[in-house]
Amino acid sequence: MIHQLLSKLHAVSPFPAVSAHCDIPCKIYDPFSAQLAALSVIRFVDLLNELAEKETLTFADQAQMSRLVAEKETHAEKVKQEVRVIWGDYFKAPQFEKFPDTNELVHKIMLAGSGCKQHVSREKAEELLSLVNEFAERFWATKDVATKKATCPYPPSEEVVYPDL
Repeated sequence: MIHQLLSKLHAVSPFPAVSAHCDIPCKIYDPFSAQLAALSVIRFVDLLNELAEKETLTFADQAQMSRLVAEKETHAEKVKQEVRVIWGDYFKAPQFEKFPDTNELVHKIMLAGSGCKQHVSREKAEELLSLVNEFAERFWATKDVATKKATCPYPPSEEVVYPDL
């Protein structure tokens, strides 16, 4: 009944749409989702390059290629989104004082993410991960948390920055 009432009210005078990461704020930020998305971009590029080595592509291969390209681009955009949220919501004056060139680093990440969407290049994907790892190091340093580097235990087996807890 309440739903019907609100639906009729909305039909007469639409409610504005809202969207937010977290306006509470939740204070739960972690660059790992950006790192995982960057690793995924590398993995999708590797799989696309494996397909490119075939002399001919079956219909199933072509479908797989379409899915891989779509996911590569989705994950490159996710990197950008996750970094933007931390940069925009978490980084304030104290963090910028500690790392004054953070805006430049974030801009490089945005450009690298776009480059990964535009190309099928492992080099560009590795650059994206490297920049996101640098961002992760800075993020954890602002929280006085030491970091360590380790090779992730799954393909593409690249080095990732982790908090050393």
